[in-house]
Amino acid sequence: MTGNKILYKKLSTSELVIFAQQDDFKALEELLKREQGHIYASFCYLSGEKDLMSDLTQEALLKIAKSIKTLKQPNLFKSWANHIVINVYYDSLRKKKRHPDTVSMDENSEESNFAVQIPDKRLKPAEKYLTTELEKIIKMAILTLPEPFRIAIILRELQGLTYEEIARATNATVGTVKSRIARARGKLQNDLKAYI
Repeated sequence: MTGNKILYKKLSTSELVIFAQQDDFKALEELLKREQGHIYASFCYLSGEKDLMSDLTQEALLKIAKSIKTLKQPNLFKSWANHIVINVYYDSLRKKKRHPDTVSMDENSEESNFAVQIPDKRLKPAEKYLTTELEKIIKMAILTLPEPFRIAIILRELQGLTYEEIARATNATVGTVKSRIARARGKLQNDLKAYI
């Protein structure tokens, strides 16, 4: 049994997808384990509601598991999965019967109270404090971005997707994606220049 786990850990994402599509539950389990951290991080940046992040992550993982056989190109798993993440997020907004918060790109907002601490055990206490505070500041700055800009920057900077993959995931043109990312980076750079 242990040998199988080691084997699965060595497989590429595309190989895991192919095995999962053939009802190999160990491959599916390994695939979901690999992705859950990235998905949770995406929801951390998309939603300021800490209570929802785990639920949204579980919902997205469940949808990925249920619909893995519909993915026709295993090498596009990452953008396909991110498309599901975005849909789960928007579905949660619709369920609450509210619209995404919008913020003018020209407006400064300090109304976000979202904070997640990710401890780094290798740092000294003072360094750890500064790192944690900076992470809070960066997350709050990201949360002030308008929804389309926030999604684009998260998919690019956190998930490492290409502009083309982001365009497919968000149903936008590559030019629109590039524009959103450039504007988001400019806003973040301006908001964070006092700290970085």
